[in-house]
Amino acid sequence: MLHIHTAIILFTVCSGAQCAWEAEPEDTLQLPRPEHIVIAIFENKNFDQVYDTSAAPYIQSLLQDPHTAVFTRSLAMGHPSQPNYFWMFSGDDQQMTTNDRPPNKFNTPNLADALLDEGYDFVTYSEGLPYTGYDGDQDGYYVRKHNPVANWMGIEEHQVPIETNKPFTAFPVDPDDLPTVSYVVPDLINGMHDGSIEQGDAWLQLHLSEYIEYAKTHNALFILTFDETGYDVTDNRILTFVVGRDVVPGTYDTPVSHVNWLRTIEDMYDLPHSGMATYLEPVSGCWRTE
Repeated sequence: MLHIHTAIILFTVCSGAQCAWEAEPEDTLQLPRPEHIVIAIFENKNFDQVYDTSAAPYIQSLLQDPHTAVFTRSLAMGHPSQPNYFWMFSGDDQQMTTNDRPPNKFNTPNLADALLDEGYDFVTYSEGLPYTGYDGDQDGYYVRKHNPVANWMGIEEHQVPIETNKPFTAFPVDPDDLPTVSYVVPDLINGMHDGSIEQGDAWLQLHLSEYIEYAKTHNALFILTFDETGYDVTDNRILTFVVGRDVVPGTYDTPVSHVNWLRTIEDMYDLPHSGMATYLEPVSGCWRTE
């Protein structure tokens, strides 16, 4: 693969869920505005476990694809799972450092509300969710801690309707019917949390390969990332890659975080920035904009 360095500037010093931040300003960036972005979030695997393994042949094929940009220094925010989802959705951990259910619904800025306010769409498709708007903690292999939008459902400021929280069975067959931005969260088995890498890789190919192929030829993006690493590493390094028609392929080694990706999506649609996304740079250098 061609090795390319991005222009993202991000410095983090993290301990658990606590991070010190510093960002430097950058000239206005040219970013694409996809008609659809699908972000698949897997769980609890270190970068080295999935980057180069025969256990994930489909992921390996995507990493070598001429429409893929691979980020080899993508960093989760810490442990455990739930705060990472809050960071990627709202640019903040919402003062939650555990997987416990938050005591109240949040009414803070977030990606879904910002998109809806500007006339775009957002949906999280969670595998195993019993029905649209389900607010329970667990059902089978579905867990609420991996579904951040559930914590913002309501009618107060910055809260979102229950229609943003759908089961994966509602994922459209026709990619043209997808919302502007969607999260896809497999269940505990298929997301590699409790199941194997082989199971997650097979699930990805079975359920999302058609959309991924669509993204290679349309104004659309597919992003795969992980919520966190396992607890046996200290650098929080996870695999993140993006596939799309307007992606400049290659391996990118500048540090990026969940919040950098949030800022990127916000800037793609000229949205207000949520939480710490205000202070970080969007992911750049990997987009064709002409």
